[in-house]
Amino acid sequence: MSLRPVRQILQTKATMEGAGVRLQRAFGFGKTKDFDPFLLFDDFRNDNPSDYMAGFPWHPHRGIETITYVLAGSVEHGDSLGNHGVMTAGDVQWMTAGSGILHQEMPKGDPQGRMHGFQLWANLPAALKMTDPRYQDIPSSAIPETVEDDGTRARVISGEFWGKRGPVEGVAADPNYIDISVPPLKTRRIKVETTRNAFAYVFAGSGTFRDASEPRPVLTEQAASPDAAPVYDVANHSLVLFDRGDELVVHAGPEGIRFLLVSGKPLEEPVAWYGPIVMNTQDELRQAMRELNDGKFIKHR
Repeated sequence: MSLRPVRQILQTKATMEGAGVRLQRAFGFGKTKDFDPFLLFDDFRNDNPSDYMAGFPWHPHRGIETITYVLAGSVEHGDSLGNHGVMTAGDVQWMTAGSGILHQEMPKGDPQGRMHGFQLWANLPAALKMTDPRYQDIPSSAIPETVEDDGTRARVISGEFWGKRGPVEGVAADPNYIDISVPPLKTRRIKVETTRNAFAYVFAGSGTFRDASEPRPVLTEQAASPDAAPVYDVANHSLVLFDRGDELVVHAGPEGIRFLLVSGKPLEEPVAWYGPIVMNTQDELRQAMRELNDGKFIKHR
């Protein structure tokens, strides 16, 4: 067995999207090789309705898949296919934009005003960029959960993990997307296929991801200088990018730790990216923009 070294620890950056939604971005619009096949990860947890109620009015997507995981509140969505629905706490929506779709997402807080969740973008390979759009709307009740003897819990959204298989199927990146909670001061070893790129996003508690029997400290992206003291522990709003190996080790802090563990097979294809449209070449990107401007963006029947 080879433990995955921690390549980098990133802290989220405040970002505004949609019609004025304040969120925290862990990565996106850069580092595509490091995270391949994933493109962007946003944390939209917010307890102030004025910071999210404007939502994400109609906007296009092409060439990607978007994965939305709601923890609190609800998100009403609709699209150019005539689909509409509401995601509530614990639900997942996996949208394959494919050849093109117009989409809107309008968040609403719970009785306490909380709107909590995450959105991940996964790239589509060149052969599937222009496939027909489709949805997988997964209710919380359909997401399997496993509990280990030490109290560690895992919700399996996609992929196979600890004998459970997630309900999301047929996704090009063949991702594993797992919501893991480790109790206070417990240590867990977690297998991750060597060929996959992998990251963990910590959103509750704190802990340490050890990369060897003698762990090497890792500087955060926020370090003021190369000589600053190394930071190895991770807490809320920290993203841990792993190097290659077939397992990782996490040691939970005194409050426990909860994180999303995401891994996928890299596509290793060129990326041409403008906003919500991701193609392989600049020519394809320009064609998509022309079609959007000319009203010819929607290809499916």
